[in-house]
Amino acid sequence: MSDTPPESVNADSPDFDAMARDIAEVPAVEVIVTVAVNLMSAAAVKLGLTDEGDKYKDLDEARKLVTALAGLLDASATEISSFHAAPLRDGLKSLQLAFREASLVHDEPGQGPGEKYTGPVYG
Repeated sequence: MSDTPPESVNADSPDFDAMARDIAEVPAVEVIVTVAVNLMSAAAVKLGLTDEGDKYKDLDEARKLVTALAGLLDASATEISSFHAAPLRDGLKSLQLAFREASLVHDEPGQGPGEKYTGPVYG
C-alpha cells in the first residue's frame, strides 16, 4: 500500500470531468480553427519558415502536416463559414508553395502535399 495520502493523488491527477466541461463549452468551429492553426504552425516550423530557419526543417514531416491540414479543411469546409475557411485556405496554399520551393525534387502537379484534397497548386 502506498504512503501517499489520497489528497495528493487527486492533486496530481487530471480532473477529466472539468476538462470535459471546458471542452463542452467550446464551439466546434473554434476547435477546428485551433487545430488548423496548430497544424499550420507545425508545418511552418518543419518547412524552416521560422526564425530558427533550417534547424527544425524536415520536409517529410512537413508533407504529413500539410496533407493533414488540407484534409481537415476539405472535410470541414461546409461546416465552418467562409469567414474562417478563406484565411485557412490561403495559409494552406502558402505552405504548399513553400514546400514546393523548399523541395529539391519537385512533385508532379497534383501530387504535392495536400493536393489530393485541393487540386494542383500553382504560384
